[in-house]
Amino acid sequence: MFIPEYQNPVLLQRADPWVYKHTDGYYYFTASVPEYDRIEVRRSQTIQGLAQGEVSVAWRKYETGPMSANIWAPEIHFIDGKWYIYFAAARTTETQDGLFDHRMFVLENASANPLEGEWVEKGQIITEWESFALDATSFNHNGTQYLVWAQKDPSIKGNSNLYIAPLANPWTLGAKQVMITTPEYEWEKIGFLVNEGAAVLKRNGKIFISFSGSATDYNYCMGLLWADENADLMDPASWNKLPEPVFQTNEANSQYGPGHNSFTVSEDGKHDILVYHARNYKEIVGDPLYDPNRHARAQVLSWDEDGMPVFGVPVPDAKQEAKA
Repeated sequence: MFIPEYQNPVLLQRADPWVYKHTDGYYYFTASVPEYDRIEVRRSQTIQGLAQGEVSVAWRKYETGPMSANIWAPEIHFIDGKWYIYFAAARTTETQDGLFDHRMFVLENASANPLEGEWVEKGQIITEWESFALDATSFNHNGTQYLVWAQKDPSIKGNSNLYIAPLANPWTLGAKQVMITTPEYEWEKIGFLVNEGAAVLKRNGKIFISFSGSATDYNYCMGLLWADENADLMDPASWNKLPEPVFQTNEANSQYGPGHNSFTVSEDGKHDILVYHARNYKEIVGDPLYDPNRHARAQVLSWDEDGMPVFGVPVPDAKQEAKA
């Protein structure tokens, strides 16, 4: 069987990459831009072509107020015939730049092509606490649309845990959230106590949720949750977590801090594709969040005989880098 290979990076300076292949044959891409000031959507009929694909600015931050700083980790989803973008945004004040003051927001577009038409603000996703919240993702299972996201519980030490809840509509929770993972292993707690960047993949009778942990430098890495497809997804006991990371820094390949991934499928539909960001150097001057060189990358995800995903190691960069 032909196994595709992608020339990495697929796209320069695009962190938290989200790729979705629609029924129209296009791959739709969005990600954090280095300026953290806007949301771009681009499309291409191939993953490799995203760097040169059509691109549109869906939304720009406000000068002041709740959506005026640090626009992070947008995701584009197609739900009930409309396009939705989930993203996190912070509020600027005179004393700070909004860092770690994020809330989650939703945009809606009824156009067939989300690079066209109007993106309408649907407002903030209201959760149990008015606290640091980000990285919303959504998936449908057995007719129920779910939201999974990262949030700070004021009563729990650390920065963020992962939560799940059914949705009443794409911007409103339909029931009380439950926590499905909190940082507990050392690899989730380096620099910050973080579980974030969830992505969902349904295969082999299971629902898998990948996530990222630790600070956004070379310690950043990915873990894995899974539940049986027939389990009660709102029961925290249904979710299992691997005790070791599934994807992490590989110095031999000069790939550092891989994480905040999404899943898509190959152009022929026969292979699952892991899309993620990583840097090609270890040492960073200043805050890693303001280092722009987390590049979007892609590689084939394989499976073992037990039906579990095999992430492997982040592959080395190609000699010719893509242009953003």
